[in-house]
Amino acid sequence: MSRHGLVREASRLQRQLELLNQARELGEGVLPGDVLGDAYEVLERASSRRSLSAGHTVVGFFGATGSGKSSLFNAVSGTTVATAAARRPTTSQPLAGIWGSEGSGPLLDWLEVTDRHPMENVPGLASDDSGLILLDLPDFDSTRLANREIVHRLSGMVDVLVWVLDPQKYADAAVHNDFLAPLSSHGAVTLVVLNQVDTLPASDVEPVLDSLRGLLARDGMGQVRVLPASAAQGTGVAELRSAIRQVVERREAATLRLAADVATAAGHLAVASGEGEAAGVSGGSRARLSEELATAAHVPLVADAVARSYKREAVRRTGWPLTRWLLRFTPDPLRRLNLGRTDTDASLNRTSLPAAGAPERARYDAAIREFADAASAGAPQPWRTVIRDAALNGRKQLPDALDQAIAGTDLKAQRRSWWWFPFNVLQWLSLLVALGGAGWLGTLAVLGYLQMPVPDVPRVEGWPLPTLMLAGAVLLGIVLALAGRVLAGAASRARSAGARKRLKAAVAAVAGERIVEPVERELARLAGFNAALKEVRRGSPASGVPARAPLTTPRRRPAP
Repeated sequence: MSRHGLVREASRLQRQLELLNQARELGEGVLPGDVLGDAYEVLERASSRRSLSAGHTVVGFFGATGSGKSSLFNAVSGTTVATAAARRPTTSQPLAGIWGSEGSGPLLDWLEVTDRHPMENVPGLASDDSGLILLDLPDFDSTRLANREIVHRLSGMVDVLVWVLDPQKYADAAVHNDFLAPLSSHGAVTLVVLNQVDTLPASDVEPVLDSLRGLLARDGMGQVRVLPASAAQGTGVAELRSAIRQVVERREAATLRLAADVATAAGHLAVASGEGEAAGVSGGSRARLSEELATAAHVPLVADAVARSYKREAVRRTGWPLTRWLLRFTPDPLRRLNLGRTDTDASLNRTSLPAAGAPERARYDAAIREFADAASAGAPQPWRTVIRDAALNGRKQLPDALDQAIAGTDLKAQRRSWWWFPFNVLQWLSLLVALGGAGWLGTLAVLGYLQMPVPDVPRVEGWPLPTLMLAGAVLLGIVLALAGRVLAGAASRARSAGARKRLKAAVAAVAGERIVEPVERELARLAGFNAALKEVRRGSPASGVPARAPLTTPRRRPAP
């Protein structure tokens, strides 16, 4: 691959790693810790591998006991180092054949490979500076736990995996279930070798290869290249060398391996999460939540108190002066609820509304659950649980927050209406006129009682003016009082409607802060998680989109 292509692939891998990390962070607290931990390990492993030598390609030979893995390693490398190593007191450590030692040290330290052998030129495979590191690993079915752990560890770290199988154990469930199937997305950096084909009759070689290909297809690795080989007779060794040389020359195996790791980790996150997008918060569900919370928070009671308080104040201001004073003995409905006061800090005030009892709490919970269920509809179950929890987390502080919101709402119940003043002036004028008429009539009565001359009084249409003054003024006061009550009733309803609207807005603000916003944050987290996974898996081998794969070839049809 050209330098420009390598840079492009590295940039693409960097983007995939960033997206995987984003998905992992968004999944914290939602997905199982082991799945998130696996993703973190992939990120850590990728960071470590990318910081080490990019000029070396690590190819690992994996195989079961008796598969001839070490013999094939020797045949490919043109040496006997693996055989020599097998005769050592311990075989628990991997062996490395190195073509190009410069810069390989830190990489092998990271791989924890201490048995290192610089190699000579091997025609068709590598020169002494090609950057190939060939690993001969312990048997994956070893009875020693330490050996199996080494194989498991390095199967997640090497750049290219070469699985050496034999005709007797190629269908062994251990290799398919424990290694090949879990690494199904790594077909781009996997090669399967059926060794010891010389032990099969010539007529059985192709059927066995087809059987192996079928098993690999079941494992999700149907496009992996399968090579027949015989370390003893040298069959297939040249083809295996060529395949390894090609991937080394392309210098992209490490990037492809890490991209496959990212795709696998993303797939595991997707499985743990489940598929689906949440319906989200709609205007209707938000309105229903606010309406239910307003009812549970006694907004109708407060709105009714606003109407009665306004009507009481209007009557006190515009009623007949001789009777309006009686209202002093009736309590203000708002003051009884500790509302409508302007002499205290509203942010510190609390109402005297009834405390939230079992019915109110049940109404809170039902409204919140209905809202959360509507918002999370269509989301995977782990996210639905988190969304509901986010909605319910604020319910304990909800009654106090709603009470404070109601206490801090400007109800405008004490604001005077324009018609109060003229009504009040007319009432006092009518009272003065009535008192003047009554005084005039009283003076005439006293003069008559004392047998003193009684002056004639002016008459209007035959009616004495003092009498008309008294009766007319009293009648006017009564009419004004009745008219004031009618106007007060209409105005109180308008004032109550305005207060109800402001109270509902205050309740909606509390619902938005305590319920809606936490839910929307979780919804945004789910959307970001899904978007990150969708992008990180786009174009990867695991997603089903064809990817460039140096070790794969189209499956060859069996000969008729």
